[in-house]
Amino acid sequence: MTYTPVAYDPYDFANRRHIGPSPAEMEAMLQVVGVPTLDVLIDETVPKSIRQNTPLSWAPLAEHELLDKMRSVGKLNTVMTSLIGQGYYGTVTPPAIQRNILENPAWYTAYTPYQPEIAQGRLEALLNYQTMVADLTGLPVANASLLDEATAAAEAMTMAERSAKSKARGFFVDRNCHPQTIGVIKTRAEPLGIEVIIGDPAKLDPSAVFAAIFQYPGTYGHVTDFTDQITALHGAKALAIVATDLLALCMLKEPGAMGADIAVGSAQRFGVPMGYGGPHAAFMSCRDDLKRSMPGRIVGVSIDSRGNKAYRLSLQTREQHIRREKATSNVCTAQALLAVMASMYAVFHGPLGLRAIAERVHFGANRLARALKAAGAKVSPAAFFDTITVEVGVGQTGILAAARHEGLNFRKIGTDRVGIALDETTDERVLQRILRAFGVEGVPPHRAQLGFPEAMVRTTDYLTHPVFHMNRAESEMMRYMRRLSDRDLALDRAMIPLGSCTMKLNAAAEMMPITWPEFGSLHPFAPADQALGYKEAIDDLSAKLCEITGYDAMSMQPNSGAQGEYAGLLTIQAYHKSRGDAQRKVCLIPTSAHGTNPASAQMVGMQVVVVKTAPNGDIDVEDFRAKAAAAGDRLAACMITYPSTHGVFEETVREVCQITHDHGGQVYIDGANMNALVGLVKPGKIGGDVSHLNLHKTFAIPHGGGGPGMGPIGVGAHLAPFLPGHTELCGPAGAGPQSEDYAGAVSAAPYGSASILLISWAYCLMMGGEGLTQATRVAILNANYIAARLAGAYPILFMGNKGRVAHECILDTRAFADVGVTVDDIAKRLIDNGFHAPTMSWPVSGTLMVEPTESETKAEIDRFITALLAIRAEIAAVENGEISSEDSPLRHAPHTVNDLVADWDRKYSREAGCFPPGAFRVDKYWPPVGRVDNVYGDRNLICTCPPVESYAEAAE
Repeated sequence: MTYTPVAYDPYDFANRRHIGPSPAEMEAMLQVVGVPTLDVLIDETVPKSIRQNTPLSWAPLAEHELLDKMRSVGKLNTVMTSLIGQGYYGTVTPPAIQRNILENPAWYTAYTPYQPEIAQGRLEALLNYQTMVADLTGLPVANASLLDEATAAAEAMTMAERSAKSKARGFFVDRNCHPQTIGVIKTRAEPLGIEVIIGDPAKLDPSAVFAAIFQYPGTYGHVTDFTDQITALHGAKALAIVATDLLALCMLKEPGAMGADIAVGSAQRFGVPMGYGGPHAAFMSCRDDLKRSMPGRIVGVSIDSRGNKAYRLSLQTREQHIRREKATSNVCTAQALLAVMASMYAVFHGPLGLRAIAERVHFGANRLARALKAAGAKVSPAAFFDTITVEVGVGQTGILAAARHEGLNFRKIGTDRVGIALDETTDERVLQRILRAFGVEGVPPHRAQLGFPEAMVRTTDYLTHPVFHMNRAESEMMRYMRRLSDRDLALDRAMIPLGSCTMKLNAAAEMMPITWPEFGSLHPFAPADQALGYKEAIDDLSAKLCEITGYDAMSMQPNSGAQGEYAGLLTIQAYHKSRGDAQRKVCLIPTSAHGTNPASAQMVGMQVVVVKTAPNGDIDVEDFRAKAAAAGDRLAACMITYPSTHGVFEETVREVCQITHDHGGQVYIDGANMNALVGLVKPGKIGGDVSHLNLHKTFAIPHGGGGPGMGPIGVGAHLAPFLPGHTELCGPAGAGPQSEDYAGAVSAAPYGSASILLISWAYCLMMGGEGLTQATRVAILNANYIAARLAGAYPILFMGNKGRVAHECILDTRAFADVGVTVDDIAKRLIDNGFHAPTMSWPVSGTLMVEPTESETKAEIDRFITALLAIRAEIAAVENGEISSEDSPLRHAPHTVNDLVADWDRKYSREAGCFPPGAFRVDKYWPPVGRVDNVYGDRNLICTCPPVESYAEAAE
């Protein structure tokens, strides 16, 4: 008998590991959808007029092959001890935090905590972060992270502009701010008509500005007390912003004690690797009366349905979706995972540990300065924390070379100075190597001698809450992190069917390289010849993304999707300016567009003109045509999402693009729904001029509880010369011959959060071109399967001409409000079933937008469908008068263990309430709190860790 080998390939990552349904399951699903093959479904869903003709070209790698390749690429990077500073420092990530947070899918696969009942763990960690920032900066309110220090500074500028009582249009920038911060501020200010004045704080004219920003400590090391300047600003009704360093504030007088109104900075050196630029959590804190103007997310304390303490996002959680072009910020992605790491670093070390680390760094810098001065070197400044500047004259090149010979990177400053910034990793051996680079042998003995005036010593306490004083045995830390993660529902527990957010598999092999030292330890401003591995990865990822999108060039700088929108519109503006068309300011945006679209357009100084949506959810082409004609030579751009935010492939996309081009405008295609296009449609070939790509959606970077994200932009060849530039690259971060009108920097680092680009590169390499295309096809299948199974129970709000949805579908639940059942009730009831709710009330109020992605198996999708059908039956019971909405399990959801064991006087059984169909019996997820009272939380805003007594009071 002839032996027949199996055809099964266990190393086929795309079809065996990433894509959920098996071939047999797909056959069964296709039968339900009512088509014979997947090809037929795609033909019925995606208009043939826009389909690409050539397949994606590259072959896949198996997981072990991918890791081998990553090792070889990593070896191309040269890991040096970078003492460049400039906002980026070596740090020690406690292994317990690396393993239990950064490398733990319970933390990195979680979604933004918009459903607070299933996010209490990460909300507590983020509240710890806010408390840490508020305490260290001496200001009472902090947010739950921004993208990086430079963008936080730019956000602070615009926050100050709308809050200050001064009518001046100037914004003063301390010349000692980090150069990348100055660059991003200038980019943000120009389209808003803000005059940036860079100068010496001692010569500040308060009457000429609405606010000023000071760097503390300064980029060259200066420690300056800005109390007098801040007092003068307040006398002129202007505001004061201090960009600062959390570790330095463990020793130095805090900004709040100087009278600062706002503080910003980066929490990177609290245990987060440099990663060639990120991701890192930036922070912002402010005076209490400014809190309602603060951008980003703020975690607050509220109560649940039983009156127990519960955390939630407060205030402007998604203000850009509500206020649209009137929004004050387009911030959508935070850096939640990195903020959690930084908060755990503070819990791990406590105030004494942080103070000890700060002292170790400072006294090391003091010893270094004494040794260099003793050798005759000119060292400045007179007052410093961790950074000194050494005048070396014509010997600069030789000193930098000698440092590199010692495995060190110094900062090149001008033509005659070098900067040296010490950090947590600086030990005796590093000090010896630094001095050898200057020809000095030996290090002066340690003395507890300050390098700044005693008047600058911090005198106030910080991190006084008990969470920062817990027993720091690793066993206790490990259990604390586990307890918090157990309170959450992340992708490692269940499907998260969020429309437009694409919560797909984040494979372990994709995640592993980011913690390797050859990728994690690189400073973003290290010499280019030390980052050849990153260059290979970024160049190859850019090439693959260009092939996928049909664009000609990529900028990897934007470190969120909203930043990508902003960068893309800046690129369009720069293009128009170069052609003498500076009057082009009108941006056409359909009502169905993502909320960040109009906010981004407003930020670049464009005038938003809203285009109507037709009854079937498509763009109203006639209204679009009329408004494009009315704009005429003032038309700058249109912003559309494709497939549409309503979850369908519009047949008129080419027509909309052509109308825009006929009037001289550029087409921005929002890439949020790229998961329905990869391998099937190239936005750059159907009329798009620029798109951003949410790598944290389509390309497998995990959401991390609300960030990190990356939002690179692809552009046509005509826009390539105008991509964002960066001070450290002396020009473009993009490709092509650069125009002098190119867009300015939008992020602190040239390649944004560079280390997580490795995740998307690994995803592309393991999937291969064919695998990526199959993923898109199966994402469309899964969505249509859900739509087909639920169509009889829930109306599907929008469908294409052939009755198909794209990769997501919208369930219309508005009619249930007639019997008192809200979309909130359905969302909270899904928690009892062990699911995160779909996207609620967006893009249409009172609806649920479901996106299963390609990674979910048929079994998990069927469990979700079972849950929704059971909920529909509970709604029917209300409709039929069998039970009122107030008495139903829908209104009491979610059910906690407290509900289960307490006296039961409800009109349904405990089992019906706590174990509905679809819920696991053995492994059931129990939310730690009942339904959270949002109104109470906003009326009684508490944004830092409440005292322990308050928990005791709540329990009584």
